[in-house]
Amino acid sequence: MKEYFIQLFDYDRYANLLIAETITKAGNPEKPVQLMAHLLAAQQIWLSRCKALPPAGAILWPDWQADTFEQMINDNHRAWINFLDYSEPDDFDKIISYKSLNGDSYENKLSDILAHAINHGTHHRAQAGQHLKLAGEELPNTDYIFYLRQK
Repeated sequence: MKEYFIQLFDYDRYANLLIAETITKAGNPEKPVQLMAHLLAAQQIWLSRCKALPPAGAILWPDWQADTFEQMINDNHRAWINFLDYSEPDDFDKIISYKSLNGDSYENKLSDILAHAINHGTHHRAQAGQHLKLAGEELPNTDYIFYLRQK
């Protein structure tokens, strides 16, 4: 399971970099920038929860600029891969207890949180892509299967 999630987070990095590059080429339109900042902040919050740490910053919709995205994408990816590298097979079934940013307590399996983090990124990349496409931008192919074919 570790290798599968590492592959998904590798794909996530690949797709995030493509969309971030498209955002920059489009002149940093407001809504796609907001969506990408949210996606990246959420990754950091979820990783903190998985590590049983308080979320650093804990702002779900930060006012980050597009010129910071490439570094943040790479930093987030390294942090997730490092976390996964040190995970044991049984860890993926462990229950992670955490609090929402509103203070509500929840528990979920690590594997479900990892799946959520990947799906959350796909969801918001699609939203950003829709805004970019409506603005006349050509979108890169961020399909997972396309990524796998290129590996």
